[in-house]
Amino acid sequence: MLKIGSIVWGVRDLARAMTFWMAALDYVPREAPDEDWVVLIPRDGAGVQLALKRVTSPGARRHHLDLYAENQEAEVARLLALGASRVDWRSEPDADFVVLADPDGNRFCVVQKEVRWFGGRQGQH
Repeated sequence: MLKIGSIVWGVRDLARAMTFWMAALDYVPREAPDEDWVVLIPRDGAGVQLALKRVTSPGARRHHLDLYAENQEAEVARLLALGASRVDWRSEPDADFVVLADPDGNRFCVVQKEVRWFGGRQGQH
């Protein structure tokens, strides 16, 4: 089963966006931010995550969903059978995500999630 886990927001200034969204939503970082990526979670642990990704090119797609899967391979196969298509995407060899597009071409990621990222939020999540 899939679950919307993160809304991914493309931003030009990660530090400024992080400060704004943390204050606006009362969110905190799930882990220490990278140079170009941070995942924010509700302070109380309940709710959808907001991932902020630094973008540099003006034509970059700015927003997409991350769908969390307990069994990524099975969910990707199911979504392809429903009409999704694979997107040719360069990523690291150990990436935990697969980029797909819905029938209208809207991109989204299917992310293999750690058990701690589902349901009960303990500690960091």
